[in-house]
Amino acid sequence: MKTADTRFPLLSAAFGSRVFAALLAGGGAAACISLLLLLQDWQSTALVMAPFGATMVILFVLPDSPLAQPRNIVGGHLLTTLAGLSVLHFFGADPLSLGLATGLGIALMMLTNTTHPPAGANPLLVMLTQPGWNFVLTPVMSGTLLIVLFGVLYHRLIARRNYPQRWF
Repeated sequence: MKTADTRFPLLSAAFGSRVFAALLAGGGAAACISLLLLLQDWQSTALVMAPFGATMVILFVLPDSPLAQPRNIVGGHLLTTLAGLSVLHFFGADPLSLGLATGLGIALMMLTNTTHPPAGANPLLVMLTQPGWNFVLTPVMSGTLLIVLFGVLYHRLIARRNYPQRWF
């Protein structure tokens, strides 16, 4: 005999749980980015960059992943941005230097155990937009620190999760 769960999968408890988890994750990401943008407008300083959108996926969908821990979020974005700025400073922006900066950023994340896939886009962003060295402070450091702070508060108070699993 078929149960309601097998005849109507949209009514199953498992599906309802997935919908709730998806809404919780999506709501967290939306709130975090919106708050950063409101602070950015209020302070007239950059706090958001495109790779942070991908950081939201890891932080709110996979918060227990090593890739979502504060060390990885902050360290990964910092190192790859420094790689991009360094290569830009010494070699300029051309196809080979864009590849070099991206590869260097990935290697640095691996060597320091700070791998955070969204940060892999930072060298390309830096090389294509050619910001100054202050880009390290805003939006990278200030943005990632605020993202981690929001993630800690959100996961502990709203999602009722133990985040982070480790700080360093």
